[in-house]
Amino acid sequence: MIKYLGTKKTDTGATMYCFNVNGLRKEVREFDLKMHPGCYDVLPQAVKDQIAKNRQWLSKA
Repeated sequence: MIKYLGTKKTDTGATMYCFNVNGLRKEVREFDLKMHPGCYDVLPQAVKDQIAKNRQWLSKA
């Protein structure tokens, strides 16, 4: 069972997504979400929209 707990920023400015996965707290960076099956699926739509916006901005460079 995966439950989304929230988002936080690290000291370096990276975004970390916090999850409760089978009773254990897990913090995942935005670009590591692919490596954690199911985590992206439980994110709220607003967070998914922000991730899409970030990726679109990065692709402009």
